[in-house]
Amino acid sequence: MASKEPSTDKSISVKNNGWKYSVATRYILFLLLALMFYISFSMNLLPERYDIQVGTRSEKSIMAPLQIEDNKATLKAQEEAAERVPPTFTYVPLRNDVLVTQIFERIDRLNQDEVSVQDKIDIYRKEIPQRAQDFVNNFISSNRGTETYPPELFDEMKKVIEQQAYRIPEETFIKIPRLAPEDINQMKSVAREIVSRLMNEIVDAQTARAKVAELVSASSLNDRTSREVVQELVRFSITANKFYNEVATKEAKVEARENTQPVFIKQGDVLVQKGQLITPELYELLGKNGLLKDEINYWPELGLLLFSMLLSLGILMFIRQSDMNIFKYNNSQILMLVLIYAITLISMHLAGILQSEDRAYVGYLAPVAIGVILVTLLLDIHLAYFSAIIFSIMASVILNVNKGEMFDFHFGFFAVVTSCVAIFSIHRASQRSTLLKGGIMVSLFGAMSVLIMLLINDSSWTRAESLYALAFAIAGGLLTAVLVIGLMPFFEVTFGILSALKLVELSNPNHPLLRKLLTETPGTYHHSVMVGNLSEAAAEAIGADGLLCRVGSYYHDIGKTKRPIYFIENQNNMENPHDSIDPKLSKSIIVAHARDGVEMQKDYKLPKPIRDIAEQHHGTTFLHFFYHKALRQAEEQGVEPDFTEADFRYPGPKAQSKEAAVVGIADSVEAAVRSLRKPTVEQVESMIEKIIKSRLDDHQFNECDLTMKELDIIARTLKETVMGIFHSRIEYPEEIKKGKPDRLPEQKTVVTPDKPESKEEDQKRSV
Repeated sequence: MASKEPSTDKSISVKNNGWKYSVATRYILFLLLALMFYISFSMNLLPERYDIQVGTRSEKSIMAPLQIEDNKATLKAQEEAAERVPPTFTYVPLRNDVLVTQIFERIDRLNQDEVSVQDKIDIYRKEIPQRAQDFVNNFISSNRGTETYPPELFDEMKKVIEQQAYRIPEETFIKIPRLAPEDINQMKSVAREIVSRLMNEIVDAQTARAKVAELVSASSLNDRTSREVVQELVRFSITANKFYNEVATKEAKVEARENTQPVFIKQGDVLVQKGQLITPELYELLGKNGLLKDEINYWPELGLLLFSMLLSLGILMFIRQSDMNIFKYNNSQILMLVLIYAITLISMHLAGILQSEDRAYVGYLAPVAIGVILVTLLLDIHLAYFSAIIFSIMASVILNVNKGEMFDFHFGFFAVVTSCVAIFSIHRASQRSTLLKGGIMVSLFGAMSVLIMLLINDSSWTRAESLYALAFAIAGGLLTAVLVIGLMPFFEVTFGILSALKLVELSNPNHPLLRKLLTETPGTYHHSVMVGNLSEAAAEAIGADGLLCRVGSYYHDIGKTKRPIYFIENQNNMENPHDSIDPKLSKSIIVAHARDGVEMQKDYKLPKPIRDIAEQHHGTTFLHFFYHKALRQAEEQGVEPDFTEADFRYPGPKAQSKEAAVVGIADSVEAAVRSLRKPTVEQVESMIEKIIKSRLDDHQFNECDLTMKELDIIARTLKETVMGIFHSRIEYPEEIKKGKPDRLPEQKTVVTPDKPESKEEDQKRSV
């Protein structure tokens, strides 16, 4: 399967111009795909027109060419959906706590006036109910005319509040004038709190009022009279605040009707039986569906257009919903997909030209699996399985010789079997010969699918026709392999695709760059091979492209061939040249190997994902050794350092993909483990964890989509792989117990990113 390019925001912002990254171009390509479907299907799917008159009898059975809406059934379904819509209630935020507060404030003022008790009772009996009415009327008048609520809602609101109004007992009016000011203040606070608590979307006020007694009893009021008065006034103040909204209910019913799916007469259902009398209704139905010669009807064309757009839209939505981010930002991949579909359609039509009703079996010669193989190798295996469904639909339409049917199940089944077998056979292809093996598998299973249909259907074909069908199915599989082998180089060169086959070719040790690496820097070559083993295992453990990591590792340090002796793995029995040069110069030489490697790879036209790994595997990491060496020299010379830590970092960029990040981690792990003289299991495990943590703390993974869980998996996988590669060097706990005292765990050395234990170890990690 083709390797995926990084899909970060940074990469998108850099490349946002040209047709490759144009949203308009992207949708034009999918419209082009829909147009291809329309043209391909038009010869098979557009209905036959009949010369029929009202009052005559049909000479043949007429089938529904496409789905036809059943208007009566649709209307019935719409009405049933409208009846199922529940009534809509609208919440109105009435501040009834304000109402009860105003009532108690009025009581407090009136009780302090020099008015007789009877006069006060009369005032309360009249004024308290009036205050409630005024409260509701004021709310309605202040909100009427706004767009917040429909006018009909206020009428419903007033009616419901009047119907649910609470009548205060007479004895409550008698008790109110005898309340003391301090009692009134306490009662006001309790009443307001209870009203606020209970006014929560009330449809029936009586339900909320039933809770008042319990809340009053649990309040801070101790006086019996106070509790009774508060209880009645709270019940009076509580009203409904959620009312039936007739307008919204009608709108919901209308929406339910509009959202009801039409009821259709299925495609292929009999519209007119042979010998049936043509009534005006039947004649009108045939005319509406473009089945009459004397009437022009574009509905079948529209239906075919929608069908074609549906297939194209299905592919688009599948790509958008999947994790194939490459399709969202690079239209060249979509263009390649359209081209693959075009090649598959053309191959089917070429086989269809050779077909006839007497030689329908020739359709099995069509290389229907060519498309899914190309999609698997060049794009994505999940998209290939989805495309297998599309190609089976295409085959069942294009290779169908029975014009009375829309699809031919035989060719659809043949296409889906051969497509799925092809994907399964070649999805791990690493050599061109695998494609031929896949073609043989397609031939065998294609012939098997034909044989299955012959046996189950007890076909009317003769023995000779059946043998022809089997032979054409076998030939179609071999033809598929030949076409794919011929087309693969075209797509790889034209679109710059890095397929698994291409990666395997690049891993050949006879490649000029790898030969150069082996002959001029054998130490670096061995290091690169070890990094390839580590990174491949780690990448596959997290679902990344392991083969890309392995091949990228082979080339990631190719830039070291320009100055091999400045890298410690190539310094055999010789003095380290970094000991005699300025640390700033050493830093420049070390960091230059990434840039030099990219330039060398460009000269040899290596694919971009390989170059990206070489450029990004160090990210912007810090060269501790040379920085501290420069600090020591500055101190010895008694001068202030004219540099900062930023001057001793790699130029980057940071890893933009999981593969580049994994190679960077494996590179550091291999160098660190190799620097240990007598590594132990604990040392290796600690080393790996410290390296990953150091890069994580240094924000080296901020621009790729590695998760913490994946980093844990990488650490565990690297440990297991290191144990396997360096098995003979690593001391295990049971060996330590049986060994000499100098192998005790407490005497082990641990390399930390910030505090290198030795010059040799830190320099190995730096370079």
